[in-house]
Amino acid sequence: MKQFLMAAFAVTLFSCSKSTQSTDNSEAINWKSQAENITIYRDDFGVPHIYGKSDADAVFGMIYAQCEDDFPRVERNYVWAIGRLAEVEGKEQLYSDLRARLFMTEEEAKAAYSSVPDWMKKLCQAWADGINYYLHTHPEVKPMLLTRFEPWMTMYFTEGSIGGDIERVSTSKMKAFYEGKKLALEEELLIDPWEEPKGSNGFAISGERTASGNAMLMINPHTSFYFRGETHMVSEEGLNAYGAVTWGQFFIYQGFNEKTGWMHTSTYTDVIDEFVEKVTEVDGELVYQYGEEQRPVAVREVTLKYKTAEGLAEKTFPMYRTHHGPITHAIDGNWVATALMWEPATALQQSYIRTKQDGYAGFRGMMEMKTNSSNNTVYADAEGNIAYFHGNFIPIRDEQFDYSKPVDGSNPATDWQGLHDVEEAIKLLNPANGWLQNCNSTPFTAADEYSPKVEDYPYYMATAPENFRGVHAIPLLRQAKNLTLEGLITLGYDAYLPAFEKVVPGLVEAFDTNSKGYEQLADAVEVLRTWDMRTSKESVGMTLAHFYGMALYEKADRPKGLRGMELFNHYGTGLEAEKRLSIFSEVVDQLINDFGDWSVPWGEVNRFQRQDGTIDMTFDDNKPSIPVGLTTGRWGALAAYGMRGKHETKKIYGTRGNSFVAVVEFGEKVKAKSMLAGGQSGDPQSPHFYDQAQRYADVDFKDVAYYKEDVTARAEERYIPGKRQ
Repeated sequence: MKQFLMAAFAVTLFSCSKSTQSTDNSEAINWKSQAENITIYRDDFGVPHIYGKSDADAVFGMIYAQCEDDFPRVERNYVWAIGRLAEVEGKEQLYSDLRARLFMTEEEAKAAYSSVPDWMKKLCQAWADGINYYLHTHPEVKPMLLTRFEPWMTMYFTEGSIGGDIERVSTSKMKAFYEGKKLALEEELLIDPWEEPKGSNGFAISGERTASGNAMLMINPHTSFYFRGETHMVSEEGLNAYGAVTWGQFFIYQGFNEKTGWMHTSTYTDVIDEFVEKVTEVDGELVYQYGEEQRPVAVREVTLKYKTAEGLAEKTFPMYRTHHGPITHAIDGNWVATALMWEPATALQQSYIRTKQDGYAGFRGMMEMKTNSSNNTVYADAEGNIAYFHGNFIPIRDEQFDYSKPVDGSNPATDWQGLHDVEEAIKLLNPANGWLQNCNSTPFTAADEYSPKVEDYPYYMATAPENFRGVHAIPLLRQAKNLTLEGLITLGYDAYLPAFEKVVPGLVEAFDTNSKGYEQLADAVEVLRTWDMRTSKESVGMTLAHFYGMALYEKADRPKGLRGMELFNHYGTGLEAEKRLSIFSEVVDQLINDFGDWSVPWGEVNRFQRQDGTIDMTFDDNKPSIPVGLTTGRWGALAAYGMRGKHETKKIYGTRGNSFVAVVEFGEKVKAKSMLAGGQSGDPQSPHFYDQAQRYADVDFKDVAYYKEDVTARAEERYIPGKRQ
């Protein structure tokens, strides 16, 4: 314990010393000098509009404004990404930290940073300086861990999602590997029915279907609430981008400039593969078989710290790597390496370059960088183009192997053979139907009869099936004509729920043919019989259908091989009638128990509440909240609103789904409307913490201030970083 305390003291002393050094007068003078090049306008919704002389100035000001709005989220994203979360949240985060270190160590991040061109180094340095200047000018802010930010840290955060694709690598499997345990199949395949589906919607509409004759874009990511802020970045070097920024990144992730707009949906292109390695020990060294040769397994150690009641403790792990990637888990005792895209230096450049394109040719050229691995892209521009790119980073594979399962890493034929060119990938440009969409569904229905054909592409390019959101979007878009921005919002918030087309009639049919013993359900079944399958605050049918659907996921058997739409449709008539009725009977009883009556309007159950700005949101049925008529995307709701995990409340409180949403019209001048869940600020004392909550529930979008005259007219504040009153 004495040695532990001495080590902890040494770490603290070093941190304090480094913090003191980081804020010496010369550095602070330089920060202040750069801040003089920047003006931040806060509009009537608190959205920061950053104007800088250079792109680096805009980055400095943008990240400074982010820290003003929600420094805890900025910091936590990097604590997570660099693999130090256990130091503040405890031992349960050790495998999250180990996963981060397996894919990139600090030394590798520094090497990646050193490889970027000088223009990108300037942006990375401006990013670090902007955060450090914020901490310097706000001594009352006490970071949880990171008292100083360095430019190389940007290498961990090069796409829209924190850490890129590594979040899809299972920490449960990793823990089982390192602790020598076999992961139970049921644990490996466990699906939480209360987890709101991840994903997004993107719609692009050509001028032939709009009232103005201009192309339009709907930007509709379904993310955790408060995961992204709304930001506008402008410089005298040609930057003028507006949209959503994940806390801590310095580029507009989903948004638009005057000439182009881009929306990312999560891709189901196969970008992560697992290689089963044949590892043995030869002369005390680990080797793995690769063809006729035995290659050495790269081995190194990492010591991770974690928080305990007594202070920081440590645990050392070996880290193994083959040319396929790090060893992340085992299958039947065989080690498995996980391969994914990890070119952070190029990915960060691509993410930034995207924001400055002024037409399709440049945008298409940017896609040739091929490092946007986790996204599809829905695109529209002022030239009238609409386009779709399904994925971007697509490894070439030998199709004789099934990469949906782990492949034999000892066979050189299973190796990736470079990347597919953009021209070879699934894409669309100006389809004749005049619209395209992606709702995390198959690209083979993206443009109706003008969609790409499945037989033209390798199977691994598109692994997602159709889903209820895609089924919902297509007939709406077929009928779309003379669209305005308001009309596009109406389309994107259409209340119909196609998931219940078979499940609700199936329940009614079960009652009509097998009601003996369930006579008490007659009135509730009658509500569903006449329900229009549309969600609203007033709908009792929505309440009954939602809880019945969730109960089916929890209590009905899952036939092997059925998932997604096929599984839920199976519950309509494939589930025995007695089971349908017994599950619905339990739902009705639970509603009576929780609310005193089964006849509860959806808005009384489905609520919006934001009590504080903490990352771990808590909810309380006894505190004020707002009724919301939206519902979960699993039922095919385009405007998704759901709960991440099950909370200890009777009512439902949204935590993810429609967060930042925007509709954009391109033409001689760009026009846009936007919505942000709750508000821009994470500070409960800010007037912009909750000022969009009622608008969110009412689907009352705000006008975007894009041009300088509009920004200044709506500005409530104007200041230089460090001089806000």
